[in-house]
Amino acid sequence: MTSRSATLPPRPNSRDGARRTLDWDLAAATAGRLMQTGPEVSRSEAAHAVRELRRASVAAETHVRELTGLGLDLPVLEGDVVDRTEWVRAAARGLSELTGIALNSRSTGSDLLGGLGVRGAGVQAGLVLSYLGTKVLGQYDPFLPSDQGTRPGRLLLVAPNIVAARQALDVPADDFTMWVCLHESTHRLQFNAVPWLRDHFADSLGMLLSDLDSSPGELLSRLPGAVRGVRAGPDAQSSPGVLGLVELLQGPRQRAALDRILALSTLLEGHADHVMDAVGPEVVPSVATIRRRFTERRQGGGLLDRLLRSVLGVDAKMRQYAQGAAFTRHVVREVGMDGFNAVWTSPEHLPTRAETTDPAAWLRRVHG
Repeated sequence: MTSRSATLPPRPNSRDGARRTLDWDLAAATAGRLMQTGPEVSRSEAAHAVRELRRASVAAETHVRELTGLGLDLPVLEGDVVDRTEWVRAAARGLSELTGIALNSRSTGSDLLGGLGVRGAGVQAGLVLSYLGTKVLGQYDPFLPSDQGTRPGRLLLVAPNIVAARQALDVPADDFTMWVCLHESTHRLQFNAVPWLRDHFADSLGMLLSDLDSSPGELLSRLPGAVRGVRAGPDAQSSPGVLGLVELLQGPRQRAALDRILALSTLLEGHADHVMDAVGPEVVPSVATIRRRFTERRQGGGLLDRLLRSVLGVDAKMRQYAQGAAFTRHVVREVGMDGFNAVWTSPEHLPTRAETTDPAAWLRRVHG
């Protein structure tokens, strides 16, 4: 399934002075060759899906503003409806922009890729993007240049994946479209209504990368201990995925930087998951059914799909959604949405990684 969308703007030279971490153009090309095609639908069905996604992206943001109080004075813009190939190109572009911004803050000259090389890493990134390109329903990328105003950032809605997921779940099309748009519109408001959030995220990543100065030999020397840690851990029967191994191989400073990034992403994803359900059946009549079937689908899949989710850390991402949503629900229940919105007042008010699983601790620290 393909859809008309805005053409990606010319790539700026935002990475001047920063080392390229990998060949993102090759990553996008590799993903495009490997990725499966979308569901077969008629031209009229595809056109209707695109129109509804554009309409819902505007309506959804209005509902999110009313619930959260964020961005009430900002212009409401349509989301960009894209196909799988367009999402891959945009995702590669956004990752290139983000890593370029982060690497500009590095003062060392170490090679982040060791002996792998930018092209080899590009192929590997393409393999990951080819898998995600068939799964991602939508995405707000705050680092993509926008052609709809002065603020950077694009809201992408992947039409074939949304149609395929809705067919698999057997839920009302209009309800599911709105439900997905509520989540992504929440992300757009998070970054556009909180002026410091975009730079804070990039700076946090820059701090993480600035500590990646270990030689391949030093990293390999940590591997036996990391493996023993996995085997001896309380969840030794499950794979930690890429994220878990990265954490185990890091030194203390790197883990602290990663903790900040994971805490922020847990908050952002959990807040969006909470909002998409909290808007309620007045907006999405079948919201309870959609959430139940969507959760079951997240946990299912064939053997290969489950293996890939484990290796890529996607299962850990799903747990992150649930953890962040539980944090949000607890805080909103205790102090209301206005009290929850204290998280957006300054970086110091963001929850720590430990506090995302202990919202009462965040409440004591921020609200006394």
